[in-house]
Amino acid sequence: MTLIYLRCIRTIMSTTSVYSIRIDSRIKKMIDDLDDPAWQDEVRTFIEQSVRRRRKAQLLARAREVHRTLDEGPSAADLIREDRDAR
Repeated sequence: MTLIYLRCIRTIMSTTSVYSIRIDSRIKKMIDDLDDPAWQDEVRTFIEQSVRRRRKAQLLARAREVHRTLDEGPSAADLIREDRDAR
């Protein structure tokens, strides 16, 4: 049982990374004065949401750029007519 637990802990710990940031000492003191253990979770959630939002914007910009470079194909009416005539 202990071995399985240790493997789970090792797996969980190996999937995360540490990212350090510098904040103003006054802000750090205010955080410490609040004595709220949820700060780490709130900061992590904010970073995850921000990264996802920026990643979506980046992917959308790339998709729009690719769409602009595509040649226009035949019209929908031509495709439908061709499909109808093939029957």
